[in-house]
Amino acid sequence: MSTPFPFTAVVGMDDLRLALLLNAVSPAVGGVLVRGEKGTAKSTAVRALSALLPEVSVVPGCRFSCDPASPDPACPDGPHAVVDGVDRPARVVELPVGASEDRLVGALDIERALSEGVKAFEPGLLADAHRGVLYVDEVNLLHDHLVDLLLDAAAMGASYVEREGVSVRHAARFLLVGTMNPEEGELRPQLLDRFGLTVEVSASRDPELRVEVVRRRLAYDDDPAGFGARWADEENTLRERIVTARALLPEVRLGDAALLQIAATCAAFEVDGMRADIVMARTATALAAWAGRTDVLAEDVRQAALLALPHRRRRNPFDAPGLDEDKLDDTLEEFKGDDDPDPGPDGPGGGVPPQDGPEEGGEASSEEGEGQSSAAGGGGQQAPVGAAEPFRTKMLSVPGLGEGAAGRRSRARTEHGRTTGSRRPRGALTKLHLAATVQAAAPHQLARGRSGPGLVVRRDDLRQATREGREGNLVLFVVDASGSMAARRRMSAVKGAVLSLLLDAYQRRDKVGLVTFRGTEATVALPPTSSVDAAAARLESLPTGGRTPLAAGLLSAHDVLRVERMRDPARRPLLVVVTDGRATGGPDPVALGGRAARLHAAEGTASVVVDCESGPVRLGLAGQLAADLGGTAVTLDELRADSIAGLVRDVQQGRAA
Repeated sequence: MSTPFPFTAVVGMDDLRLALLLNAVSPAVGGVLVRGEKGTAKSTAVRALSALLPEVSVVPGCRFSCDPASPDPACPDGPHAVVDGVDRPARVVELPVGASEDRLVGALDIERALSEGVKAFEPGLLADAHRGVLYVDEVNLLHDHLVDLLLDAAAMGASYVEREGVSVRHAARFLLVGTMNPEEGELRPQLLDRFGLTVEVSASRDPELRVEVVRRRLAYDDDPAGFGARWADEENTLRERIVTARALLPEVRLGDAALLQIAATCAAFEVDGMRADIVMARTATALAAWAGRTDVLAEDVRQAALLALPHRRRRNPFDAPGLDEDKLDDTLEEFKGDDDPDPGPDGPGGGVPPQDGPEEGGEASSEEGEGQSSAAGGGGQQAPVGAAEPFRTKMLSVPGLGEGAAGRRSRARTEHGRTTGSRRPRGALTKLHLAATVQAAAPHQLARGRSGPGLVVRRDDLRQATREGREGNLVLFVVDASGSMAARRRMSAVKGAVLSLLLDAYQRRDKVGLVTFRGTEATVALPPTSSVDAAAARLESLPTGGRTPLAAGLLSAHDVLRVERMRDPARRPLLVVVTDGRATGGPDPVALGGRAARLHAAEGTASVVVDCESGPVRLGLAGQLAADLGGTAVTLDELRADSIAGLVRDVQQGRAA
């Protein structure tokens, strides 16, 4: 077994280490979501925590890690006799991004259930993680239905598996830790709310701290066992402190004054629901126990707010998580009680484990991120203007039936949705079509010697349910940033429309990309990504001015889509061109633009042209462009959800024309 990197050797990142330790003391806090750029030791710190957790006593032979002192009465391997437990280390179970639902919650043998009436159950990762840690790297890339199952189990402390009337339940209490890079897309606000605490991590820009990070990492890589031995005393001290804090936790008193501060803080920051209040109360209690105290102080409430509230204040995907600390201090001071005990020498929470090395920093990130190539000249550049207020847009979808990743935009064959038929399973059976299975088995009952009430079912009889739901698409925006669009009010309205479409893409779980054109060439401002807030940031800083190289913009979009089709053939694209349809620069620019548009039409790319032309005299060039694309044109006013009906039908009819 490999030696993990010591937790106490992780440089800096005090908030991350404290949040993990508080959950180790009190798993009821609800887990940790770690947000940060790549290469900041997020995964290293989480995996290092496993060595600090106390061993657990389990019933011998139980696949669900039942506690011999209080075994789960509904355990599928039970009922358990009174036996001496076996001690084993607490597990850290990792959930891969590409895991299936059966791998997460477990799988039922439907064939044996139908033919023998036996609940043959193969445990999943939730069972493995019971009484340990479940770690999800890149949780924002996990399919939504898996995140829902995961968070439901974490909230209820149990996992339920149901297949065609056959159900199994088992205990699933674990410390949930997720990591994510916001550049790759955000979690939905309702999912963010299900994580107890959230911390932001970033690499230090101090050269000395970065040197210490590299020095420790190289020393560990050269001799993991020797490096671990040098930190053994610190690890043992921290492990003992966790055990002591766990024992003290039931004695901690959460007084009325602290409860009032918690409620007042959540109300002051307009946090939705009551989960924040409960998480803050549990976190403040754990902080007191970690500091070795039996009373919760105002300082504990403040630290709990900094860990539990920032991610709950997001109102849309473009809001950055954060907390106004001055407002927090004013609220706590206003509702401060008169009987707060002295915080003691360690201050609130008792601090994080001391280190012999530097006190701040983290593993250095490898890159600054994807840069934005510069737009060419060809005319004067005007300063960027702000976007108008976003609005709810009409539904845009790709015609036909796809097979892409689960989402909320276009019709597709999916694992979840309404049942539309059945087929023979290809590989493992995941969703049984019961009626079709019985129909396939019924004619053979006499030949198979059926004598009792049970149905004799063979594997060849099993039928997989085919289902139809919604998929996410790649929405590629091609935005005209030329001089013809540069009027301040007009460009503000255009940016507001694109921002509205980005918000819609976020809600429908799409990938997005952004191509702009102005001057003499086009720019891929943002390659396809799941991070709509990154697209919004690029849009906000978009300069305008110069000529209108429409053909260059469409050809650049064609190149982007060609590459994306090779990377992800199942994800269907939707091209959204935002322009007034004008084309300037070079010989016969309008004809060049038409030929570039027909390239997209020839490949069957679904497209919409958002017509930004304004004024009393209109040339109708955007409508001609839409015809060349084989799509439809809508004005900025028609894009609003409350303006006209049937936009989806118009998109589809435009494709069929």
